[in-house]
Amino acid sequence: MKLYQLGHISDKKAALKALNVESGGVGIMAKKMELLYFFMKDLKTPAANILKQDALSIGAELAVPSGVILCEKPTYDCILIGTRKHMELLSKKELAQPFGLKTVAAELKKFLSVKTYPTQIMGVINANDDSFFAGSRFKAEDAITQIQNMIESGASIIDIGAVSSRPGADAVSAEEELARIKPICDIIKSEKLYEKAVFSVDSYTPDVIEYALNSRFSLINDITGASDKAIIKLAVKHDAKLCIMHMQGTPQTMQKDPSYDDVMVEVSDFFEERISKCEALGLSRENIILDVGIGFGKTLEHNITLIKNMAHFKVFGCEVLVGASRKSMIDKIIASTTEERLPGTLAIHLKAVENGASIVRCHDVAEHQQALSILKALL
Repeated sequence: MKLYQLGHISDKKAALKALNVESGGVGIMAKKMELLYFFMKDLKTPAANILKQDALSIGAELAVPSGVILCEKPTYDCILIGTRKHMELLSKKELAQPFGLKTVAAELKKFLSVKTYPTQIMGVINANDDSFFAGSRFKAEDAITQIQNMIESGASIIDIGAVSSRPGADAVSAEEELARIKPICDIIKSEKLYEKAVFSVDSYTPDVIEYALNSRFSLINDITGASDKAIIKLAVKHDAKLCIMHMQGTPQTMQKDPSYDDVMVEVSDFFEERISKCEALGLSRENIILDVGIGFGKTLEHNITLIKNMAHFKVFGCEVLVGASRKSMIDKIIASTTEERLPGTLAIHLKAVENGASIVRCHDVAEHQQALSILKALL
């Protein structure tokens, strides 16, 4: 007899079927193979004590501070640990408990029913001359050539913008923005490139967005996070998808000492509010994409926390986008110029995909296609 420890198994049901496990046991065993962790903020002390006992009774665990048993404080932060099967049991068991545990049960059910989306690559084209990475700047015919290269290299979405959103970037008039992007839109429409890929307009200017949508673009990438109702209404009118990004401040102010009490809670609350706003105006959740805004009003620590816990944002039922391509967070970990940050970009994006991101926004499409293909084979 030989024994060896297994690494990560992505498709647990497939692994069990390959072992020729009886069909009825595959689903049951697969749930026992997936270990989940949930951070609970400000859980009422009586609820923490009840949940601790309920978790232990089924073989799960609730990690709590030492003062919980003595009820020294009214609320505590806790970590719930268990398999998917444990969480299913608790999501039913806590429905009968007081002190807010019914809410805990409802939240667990949401996380247990999250939808999984296929991974897609979004290539970046900047129709301006001041984006932080010079390799992304293209105009008219050159942009079209690069778009075709990106599609051939594996991009299913092309994101085109005409205004830089780097920290401290200068504001641009709507007229200038449209003048920059219009020639590219016109060629995409005339050559029917929209039949080969999804085109996204990276803008928060209604006139520019409408011109792009009339040019057969079908995605709006709004770094202001749907702050303007007019943009939501345009998405509804044209049956387009809308990417809602979180940003603290504006591009001119966002990196001037960004701070949060809890970045996960605040970004999550932001998405919840903006999704409700979109749905009230007729935009379905299936047409909403969420972007946590890596580098947009965040410190290195905020960015790392969001990437490590990206799976959380799948609870909204929307696709989750990650965009850390060649950003300065890499330089803060290891000194590097924008031209030297491809390896760091790949590391961040692969981890984000492992943690739940389904759309990867990047400058280097071919390299990401190769890396993601290898990751898929290894999982």
